[in-house]
Amino acid sequence: MKRFNVLVMILSILLFSVSADAQKKKKPVKAPVKGAEKVIETPAEKPVEKAVEKIAEKSPDTEALAQKLVVQCANVKEGHSVLISGGVRDLALLENIAVHVRKLGAFPLISLTGDKLVRRMYDDVPAKFDEQVDEYGKKVLKATDVLISIDANENEALLADIPVSRIAARSKAGQEITDVMVSKGVIGVNLGNAMYPTAGRAKQYGISQQQLAKIFWAGVNTDYDKLQAVGDKVKQLLAAADTVRITTPSGTDLTLSVYGRMPHVSDGVISEADVNEGFASSNAYLPAGEVFVTPNQGTAWGKVVVEKTFFQGKEIKGLSLEFKEGRVTTMTSSSGLEPLKALYDAAEEGKDEFSFIDIGINPDVSIPQGSSMIAWMPAGMVTVGIGENRWAGGDNEASFSLPLFLVNCTVTLDGKTIVENGKLKL
Repeated sequence: MKRFNVLVMILSILLFSVSADAQKKKKPVKAPVKGAEKVIETPAEKPVEKAVEKIAEKSPDTEALAQKLVVQCANVKEGHSVLISGGVRDLALLENIAVHVRKLGAFPLISLTGDKLVRRMYDDVPAKFDEQVDEYGKKVLKATDVLISIDANENEALLADIPVSRIAARSKAGQEITDVMVSKGVIGVNLGNAMYPTAGRAKQYGISQQQLAKIFWAGVNTDYDKLQAVGDKVKQLLAAADTVRITTPSGTDLTLSVYGRMPHVSDGVISEADVNEGFASSNAYLPAGEVFVTPNQGTAWGKVVVEKTFFQGKEIKGLSLEFKEGRVTTMTSSSGLEPLKALYDAAEEGKDEFSFIDIGINPDVSIPQGSSMIAWMPAGMVTVGIGENRWAGGDNEASFSLPLFLVNCTVTLDGKTIVENGKLKL
């Protein structure tokens, strides 16, 4: 999956299969989901319609949401083996996903995780095991056709006091899990996209949890047909381009080449054509709405400046990275850099390579004025990054990755502006 946060789930795995008796107890869908613009029929069910507005302070209809994730987004087929990952918070949704998987003649397996389990895997498990490769997890993924994951983390600072050497060691060991996912071409749907409306994340952004939930579900329930149309247009523009220039009022000025590189789109629906394009196109991240491409190696030159970002729940101000021949030459900030720099220094080869550019295209995700909110998919948001980039179609296998969100960004392709001051211009 993108950014591969699912590795924590695999490395702290707790598996159980859903029994047939439990499946029989599930009730039929009672309400439709707003935003499922492509009406889909499933056996013995009404179609998922596009009505019914979600109310931010209420839980979503987990039956209808589960059907949407399984049928519309993941396009699960008869005979598929489907691994379903999430936390206890979303157990009802996980169960409903499993039932909808089985109703299509596919086979579900649920994996539960959560902050308490992840933390205990460090506190209670000796450090001597950090470098172990999870052979069991590899076998599970080798038998998996589709992975549906729900972000389960609640505390952004959960591992802030864990030695970086331990985190780096586990990240390196986890790369073999990533290898399996990429080589097998596991189809993936993630609900969360690093924006799941938790209380901790809302506090970090300086908005209410209710406000974040409203933004999140508006993004999930966007018009997927329109999203696909915009995504295809941006994809075509990137595919025809050579030189990309990225600038921001805060001081970013970076150029790179994408000549001959294949862009990919996360539009919320995985089609057969997406699967045929390979791993990068066969994963969807909800709220959806991103077009991303990896650069030609060694072509990134210039500077990236981020006024404010977060790492392990702590704020970093004035983060600045300079690039020469596609690699980071300096990394500085006005405050808060130490934890990030420590993990960066502990990582191995490939951590310093400029690795992707990601353009947001979702018109229904808006960042509240005056907030500290950052996200991948708002229309006009531009994200660049260093390190691991196989999720985006690259070949960087580093155990480290860092996204850098650029607000009020301008992007030109061979001199033609496609993003201007944080607004799509197509």
